[in-house]
Amino acid sequence: MNRQKFVVIGIGLFGSAIARALTRNGAEVMAIDVEASRIESIKDEVAYAVCLDATDEKALLSQDIKDYSTVVVAIGGNFEQELLCIVTLLDLGIKRIIARARGVAQRLILEKMGISEIFSPENDVGIIVAERLLNPNLVSYLQLPDDYRIAELTAPKRIVGRTLGDIDLRDRYKLSLVTIKKETVVTENGEATVEQHLAGVPDSKTVVAEKDYLVVFGKNKDIDRFVEIND
Repeated sequence: MNRQKFVVIGIGLFGSAIARALTRNGAEVMAIDVEASRIESIKDEVAYAVCLDATDEKALLSQDIKDYSTVVVAIGGNFEQELLCIVTLLDLGIKRIIARARGVAQRLILEKMGISEIFSPENDVGIIVAERLLNPNLVSYLQLPDDYRIAELTAPKRIVGRTLGDIDLRDRYKLSLVTIKKETVVTENGEATVEQHLAGVPDSKTVVAEKDYLVVFGKNKDIDRFVEIND
């Protein structure tokens, strides 16, 4: 499998988090920012870190930007600069551009420019925090169309110590189990650390432990009902 290649433009708090996360997951990342201090802070954590003006077509071409599959524009403080950057990328024929929007007006402008992949971190974080306040068992989730989601949940109290066959997620709760994330204590040089590992595809005899995390797929209402009944 070919290694995925990404460019992240705008290495603020959010852009740097994206660049680091992509790198940790095996992608080749080029980080670009006009401020040298930001490039200096991330240069050892990504494949390439370049200080340049991302509205300068020649500067981008000098970095072989067309060789990258996706460009993420995470410029947060200056929407005019973000728009100029996106126009430059479009002129260069970059096929996949993911852009940041602050509010409805910016999102509408980006959509009019033909950008279909838009993220709004402030709004998204607010929604996730609210969800977790309402449902403390919810660790993270991916919202899907038609009111479905993939959710990572801490194991509700009433299913701890029971087998998956006994719990019967599919027939009783209309949920599909994707996998279980289990905690393992690893001792090295006399120091104990906790690591999390996926259990692959668990069978019906798998017993749910107290500190397990369940990754499930289903309707939002069915996930909420499962937690409510068993917590």
